[in-house]
Amino acid sequence: MSAMSFDTIKYEADGHKATITLNRPEALNALSPHMITELRTAYEAAENDDDVWLLIVTGTGRAFCTGADVKEIPGDGKVLYDRPYLSTYDQWEAPQEGTPPFRRMAKPVIAAINGLCCGAGLDWVTTCDIVIASDRAQFFDPHVSIGLVAAREMVRLARVLPRTVALRMALTGRHERMSPQRAYELGMVTEVVPHDRLLERAHEIADIVNSNAPLAVRGTRLAIHKTLDLPLHEAEILAEAFRERVVRTEDALEGPRAFVEKRAPDWQCR
Repeated sequence: MSAMSFDTIKYEADGHKATITLNRPEALNALSPHMITELRTAYEAAENDDDVWLLIVTGTGRAFCTGADVKEIPGDGKVLYDRPYLSTYDQWEAPQEGTPPFRRMAKPVIAAINGLCCGAGLDWVTTCDIVIASDRAQFFDPHVSIGLVAAREMVRLARVLPRTVALRMALTGRHERMSPQRAYELGMVTEVVPHDRLLERAHEIADIVNSNAPLAVRGTRLAIHKTLDLPLHEAEILAEAFRERVVRTEDALEGPRAFVEKRAPDWQCR
């Protein structure tokens, strides 16, 4: 097992999995500029570690993430960053805050929502590949209740939830909360797990994903992510491009060979 040292998160890599744990329980895992910087470092470390095939993100305490730390929002309204304002490309993009860099990473991410999840915390729900929730989880968006526009968070969520449900969450602000069971019924999360089994279950799902060919998993993930906004025919053609790349790999030969030989495949990730 390998670990990196951070102040506001925990990072552990073991068994082809990197687990990132939001670790500011006293602040309900609200995102500070320093925490955002540490998350980006952890995402980059996992994406660039050849031994890591999948990421898991969860939180400590009674919250998963309650969005931006209101105490650290600049008075001039500038977005939370450690670096000087507009000095980096990321600051010219739609604000990502704690979001995994899902548009430019290949490896899948599982989100295990352990408690309160609101504001920018919802970004993990809408951008991660598999989302499960504790039976103690709750979902809401407090932006309008503190005088702010619910922007990218709810624009993303309106593509996950029925329009009227997303609007209700956006417009009621902190005054209504969605239960994990309701989130499951609406397809916002894929499973509700007893709280004490949440991380164990996340690792079980991760091991199932990792039992498949890792490059095929990444190609499949990219084929879906990169085509969601395309017309169907163009989406099919782009997806075929990812299939054709992976079919040239050693693992694409190993899979059928193992099937014929009635044995478990030995994936090399190449």
